[in-house]
Amino acid sequence: MNENKANINWYPGHMAKTKRLISENLNLIDVVYEVIDARMPYSSKIKDINNYIKDKPKVLIMTKIDLCDLKETNKWIKYYEGLGYKVVGVDLEHNKNVFKIIDVTNELMEDYNKKREDKGMIKRKTRVLIVGIPNAGKSTLINRLVGKKAVVVGNKPGVTKALSWIRINDELELLDTPGILWPKLDNEIVAFNLASLTAIKEEILPIFEVVNYILNTLYKYYPEVLKERYGIEQLDEDIILTFDKIGKRRGCLMRGGEIDYDKVMMIVINDLKDGIIKNITFDRYDNFEI
Repeated sequence: MNENKANINWYPGHMAKTKRLISENLNLIDVVYEVIDARMPYSSKIKDINNYIKDKPKVLIMTKIDLCDLKETNKWIKYYEGLGYKVVGVDLEHNKNVFKIIDVTNELMEDYNKKREDKGMIKRKTRVLIVGIPNAGKSTLINRLVGKKAVVVGNKPGVTKALSWIRINDELELLDTPGILWPKLDNEIVAFNLASLTAIKEEILPIFEVVNYILNTLYKYYPEVLKERYGIEQLDEDIILTFDKIGKRRGCLMRGGEIDYDKVMMIVINDLKDGIIKNITFDRYDNFEI
């Protein structure tokens, strides 16, 4: 696939700072959790993360597995497993499969702990770095893991305004990080997927173009969703005519009966954001040269 170049240059300062702090604290880390969105398993993966986490054991946690097209997402799971990742899909809404993450972590630490035991050393807490793009579900995942016993651990390296240690249980601590991306969104599909599923702020890309992309992607891969949700069986050549149909169906009318296009666009965005539209995966495995 020839990837269209969006060349969107943006990089909030805290993201660069977070990556620097990750590198500085890496010697404290045993395992890395990377949190990605199962509906966009390629677009939501931090492209340059291996520059910062080096060869640390990795667990790739796919959130929103309950909202994805599992047939398509399973192709990505096999791909990442082939790269050496342990992959765990979780449904954070219903707290499904969350504690499998801890089981997988313990498996990764078995050899290390055995060596300590053989040397007569006591088992110590596993220290995990958790990273992810904005809105991938990292904070919700942490809350599910810690329940009501979350404790910020202070007085040790790694505690800064950007990073914080959180005790999960007596055997596991997480080093939490703010959401991070990469300096340039130079792949148009990736940029639109991130905007469609609210990983980047709406103002980064024009909302009209984002909604147009969402409708076209749904029409291409999930036409039944458009029909069921919006009564749309075919997209009009002039997308505004499609907006009109959605607006009339959903009551997005202003005084005089005119369509409130801003409201139409927010309905489409929020239907994805709130998980009303389900069983979709925007990253199609066959669309990327990987």
